[in-house]
Amino acid sequence: MPKRAMGTNTGRSIRRRRNQVIPGFGLSMGVTIFMLSLIVLIPLASVFVVLSGATPQEIWKAITDPQTVSTYKVSFACAGIASVVNVVFGILLAWIITRYKFPLRRVLDGLIELPFALPTAVAGISLTTLYSDKGWIGGFFAKFGVMISYTTIGITIAMIFIGIPFVVRSIQPVLEKLDPQYDEAASVLGASKARIFFKIIFPEITPAALTGFGLAFARAIGEYGSVVFIAGNIPWKTQITPLIIKSKLEQFNYTAATSIALVMIIFAFCVLFGINTLQARINRIAQG
Repeated sequence: MPKRAMGTNTGRSIRRRRNQVIPGFGLSMGVTIFMLSLIVLIPLASVFVVLSGATPQEIWKAITDPQTVSTYKVSFACAGIASVVNVVFGILLAWIITRYKFPLRRVLDGLIELPFALPTAVAGISLTTLYSDKGWIGGFFAKFGVMISYTTIGITIAMIFIGIPFVVRSIQPVLEKLDPQYDEAASVLGASKARIFFKIIFPEITPAALTGFGLAFARAIGEYGSVVFIAGNIPWKTQITPLIIKSKLEQFNYTAATSIALVMIIFAFCVLFGINTLQARINRIAQG
């Protein structure tokens, strides 16, 4: 065999071994597919299995019931507002944590993940107590006639609480990899701080911010424990979609509950798919 061919084959084998960090592609792929099926695909498939015995008229009646439509409006509107707020403040928090050195910085960084560790029921009860008309914060606003608990304002605050870690943790790695020398060079050339942010920093973090928005939004529309207490569950006003799904299950109306759950799954999938598509397009524009 010619030396060049031997060198080529040797190089390919080395690259192949480097790529195979986990030995056995077939075994690794099989375990991955098995776990994905067990955790994601089979539970999703069960939704269609339950609905296979229902007629299209029954499904349509369940998902278009006026009270159910009212819960869609509450859940989607509050989740959208909360996700936008999370993006704004998530960028600020990620910027402070990555670009500034100050006492208790690591404590603040750890507190970002508190909504992940805190049981949702505990978070819901705490927020309800804090923002009620007798609470520390809610009592202050109640003096001016602004009620927070048992209103859509309280629902939005609860969704902000559970969604902020997704945005911060999506943006933070991008800011850590972004070289501060670009900011300094632009500043030396006379660019204002606002121009530096919108021309240099914002384009870099936009894909990550979109990812955080999508994750926070998908989590918010499906959140139950943190929201149900502060919502008050007033029909036609503050009732959220996960609550009406639970109500249908308690009434043993599995067809209606599964139909509504399917709407939520499809909507969350469309949001994540659309954001990922937009993110990929932004990356292509930035690269070329």
